[in-house]
Amino acid sequence: MIDAKQALQRLRDGNERFATNVRSLDNLLSQTQRGQFAGLRQEPFAIILGCSDSRAPAEMVFDQGLGDLFVIRVAGNIVAPSQVGSVEFAATEFGTRLVVVLGHTHCGAIQATVDDLQRPGSHSDNVRSIVNRIRPAVEGLVASDTGRDPTGLIEAATRANVSASADHLRHGSAILEELIANDGLLVVGAEYNLESGRVDFFDGMPGTD
Repeated sequence: MIDAKQALQRLRDGNERFATNVRSLDNLLSQTQRGQFAGLRQEPFAIILGCSDSRAPAEMVFDQGLGDLFVIRVAGNIVAPSQVGSVEFAATEFGTRLVVVLGHTHCGAIQATVDDLQRPGSHSDNVRSIVNRIRPAVEGLVASDTGRDPTGLIEAATRANVSASADHLRHGSAILEELIANDGLLVVGAEYNLESGRVDFFDGMPGTD
């Protein structure tokens, strides 16, 4: 299994291909080898905790094939016990050493959270369970000067939510904490731009903490 920095570079290279409308032939051909993958042990080189948004599929955004990524998708790329458990499973079972929390521009879950803060009670209890996971990262921004600019607020809230989710993974699991401290696990946060197709890795990058 490759280490975290190598995995990160592989994601960067794949995203560059995607953003420039180039596809890896090997990754495309992996779809024809699905029968072979069925009998093999998984070896994903990265774990992606991303949003469920239909415009942000991780395998396409990073131009990867079958078996390359262990993808967890949930609205707002929130971190709840089931997401933490999924990351723990992949990191311990497969030895994957890179975790990416992937948010994106124009996120509906972020907008829903802002709407709920400004107009309480505007969502169902089930949607509010997602909103309540995002709320702590966003409510301070809504109350600040940033809240006066709707576009700037959503942009700042998206990144704040990514950082909060990444921090939760780093410090909300004894298993992950141990892997980070002693076994090379890296948890980073990133934002996918729907217009440009590019991913900006901005949180927890090596050499930036």
